[in-house]
Amino acid sequence: MSSTFSLKIIACDRVFYEGESKMLVFPGYDGEMAIMAHHEAMTSTVEIGEIRYQLPDDTWQVAIVSDGLLQVEQNQVNIIVYSAEKPEEIDAFRAEAALARAKEQMQQKQSLNEYRISQASLARAMARLRSVNKSHLY
Repeated sequence: MSSTFSLKIIACDRVFYEGESKMLVFPGYDGEMAIMAHHEAMTSTVEIGEIRYQLPDDTWQVAIVSDGLLQVEQNQVNIIVYSAEKPEEIDAFRAEAALARAKEQMQQKQSLNEYRISQASLARAMARLRSVNKSHLY
């Protein structure tokens, strides 16, 4: 029995990753969740944050993603998110500017819908900055 599964991460602008994986860790609604080979069929949401996946050679890859959906079926995992980036692709200056804008928007009077959009912008900016700061540690 194979210890890998087929993983496909799709963002709206590209196929971010397509290949085999040993393990996937993703941010779910209730916290981090993990998927391994032969996981039972399921559908879940993916929250804004960091996805980590282990390649067959035991190396780990990281992606910073927006919210989206995940489907597990017949040893295949498909993730569809609005955006997916490698930490090295993130411009720290632009991420800091986006964080400042999101914080400013949160201080303004807004409709409930605008407030939720501001919350998502704030969460995405914070996730992007965390990954940039983490990548400088290695």
